[in-house]
Amino acid sequence: MKTITAIIGAAALIGMVAMTGCKPAGQAAAPAPAVVAAPAPAPASAPVAKPEAPKPDSPSLIVDTFGGGKFDLAQHRGKWVVVNFWATWCTPCLKEIPDLDAFDKSRADVDTVGLAYEEIERDDMIAFLKEHPISYPIAVLDVYNPPPDFDTPKGLPMTYLIAPDGKVAEKFLGPISSDELVKAMAKHDQVKPKTAA
Repeated sequence: MKTITAIIGAAALIGMVAMTGCKPAGQAAAPAPAVVAAPAPAPASAPVAKPEAPKPDSPSLIVDTFGGGKFDLAQHRGKWVVVNFWATWCTPCLKEIPDLDAFDKSRADVDTVGLAYEEIERDDMIAFLKEHPISYPIAVLDVYNPPPDFDTPKGLPMTYLIAPDGKVAEKFLGPISSDELVKAMAKHDQVKPKTAA
């Protein structure tokens, strides 16, 4: 019996230690892990979820942006699109945002959209964006109804690189840099099938 109690106590301690990386910004925490667990949207009484169906090679995405417009992925064909799932409380997400923002501004062939995967009040997001200005469009997602053509985030940040033809070129779990995006773009351009002349 003591062994079972010790195992349960150790598991609880490990769970508490793991959660220290997920504290909202402004609270002291241990150094953040490279990926933080995304919030679990399903209530405890929900049935066991079935595995997600395979996602399409060319996803669709239409979201209302925080600025009052719409972002429609289909309207960005011909450009690379960075689709970044993030949250205001996610330290690795906050570290990559300035680089993604600079990359988006510096490249005419790249568009970026930030998908805030969290439950957050409008006033709280306004305050966040005053402290952390972002020039690309931001959408606050419903964590109970995430975009169906993308995997439900199991950790944040999670980023998709969509090629100019609308297909997923690369998916990244964890923080990324503009250098990694450039490498993925070059790799995709080298391996894409040649069309017959």
